[in-house]
Amino acid sequence: MTRYDRDMRGYGAHPPNAQWPGGAKVAISLVLNYEEGGENCVAHGDAASEAFLSDIAGAAQWPGQRHWNMESIYEYGARAGFWRLHRLFTEMGLPITIYGVATALARSPEQVAAMKAAGWEIASHGLKWVEHRDMPEEEERRQIAEAIRLHAEVVGERPRGWYTGRCSFNTVRLTAEEGGFDWISDTYDDDLPYWKRVGDRDQLIIPYTLEANDMRFATAPGYIEGEQFFTYLRDAFDTLYAEGEAGAAKMFSIGLHCRLIGRPGKVAGLKRFLDYARSHEGVWFATRGEIAAHWAATHPPKALDRPSKMSQADFVQAFGGIYEHSPWVAEVAHGLELGPAHDCHEGVASALARAFRAAPEDKRLAVLQAHPDLAGKLAQAKRLTAESTAEQASAGLDALTDDERATFEGLNAAYTAKLGFPFIIAVKDNTKATILAAFQRRLENDRATEFAEACAQVERIAWHRLKEVFA
Repeated sequence: MTRYDRDMRGYGAHPPNAQWPGGAKVAISLVLNYEEGGENCVAHGDAASEAFLSDIAGAAQWPGQRHWNMESIYEYGARAGFWRLHRLFTEMGLPITIYGVATALARSPEQVAAMKAAGWEIASHGLKWVEHRDMPEEEERRQIAEAIRLHAEVVGERPRGWYTGRCSFNTVRLTAEEGGFDWISDTYDDDLPYWKRVGDRDQLIIPYTLEANDMRFATAPGYIEGEQFFTYLRDAFDTLYAEGEAGAAKMFSIGLHCRLIGRPGKVAGLKRFLDYARSHEGVWFATRGEIAAHWAATHPPKALDRPSKMSQADFVQAFGGIYEHSPWVAEVAHGLELGPAHDCHEGVASALARAFRAAPEDKRLAVLQAHPDLAGKLAQAKRLTAESTAEQASAGLDALTDDERATFEGLNAAYTAKLGFPFIIAVKDNTKATILAAFQRRLENDRATEFAEACAQVERIAWHRLKEVFA
């Protein structure tokens, strides 16, 4: 048995109705990353200078040396960019979520005071703005704890939200296991919040963005002028707003950095977008904490029996009867590479179908032969499985006239004598009339053609049965 832990399904084709407050068509989350003073720097005890997200093209770390230009660019974010953005957001009365690096916040008391006075949400952006990729798990766990401790000391309360950014594969699990976060944002995999099971608790995930993000001013391909940033944000907003008008409201995260969007030529594009978005009705500007509170109240986590987490015995108990009298199909399917994408009707249908298709012909023939005749003697004796009984009744095959019953009996006999297995059709896709027409048409097929058709019909019957199970 192998299990695939990545979730390629998410909400699938039918995401939940977000039900944003006031019937809003889109929820906009403005995030300001405060990293200045928390970046790689020899003065901070780091091995080299910073090389990420600055206006220095092709920047590289300077091992063992301080990088005056890099440091001064980060200092611009704290000294000038932050205050330009603070004026913009407070004048517009917009709620902001700060991703605050704990060591950066500790080195910026005036900025922290201004954030608090504005009523902004201050979430944690980790202890330092450094790579966690190669960090040992215990060291990352220690830094998470220290980030929370220092944040509480500087801000006056512990953070309720978390985003590392330069995270490791362990980050989401470690922060969720800490147990004190209302939301975590170290993912980029959806337009809506969702619950992730971590250990014995459900953790709310609010996905973030790296594309509706001013970091693209410092990466390639990226933006080179404020107008490009405005155009991208406007187009994304228009798409999400239209989806919201159609009843599928989403969330729009916008990532910002003091040293990037805080520059005069860049901030103009942001202001143009904010004016544009505010000109629309039904737009909810919210902090991530407000979004988390709404989601927890409106879409609380639900306990689910996840097929990919079931033991083989439980899996066979749940799905062993889907293929008529053939529990071996479920036994084989359980051993496939299942994951979150299989925790739904289509996922289990796919796994069972793969197990059935991969079986040798004699085993598939046995499955065909396990199916009862339509309106045959077993049906008349009420000896069908519950599933077959309901399926045949759905097409009126349990209430045939004497002539109709005779017709079916004759067709059944002719078909089985010719092909060696009963006529199989997904009756839920048909009426009594279309079943009779298909019966007569398919009697003309050769065995290979009809064997393939019968197998396809078995899979379709299984699909219908699973749909009812998951409903």
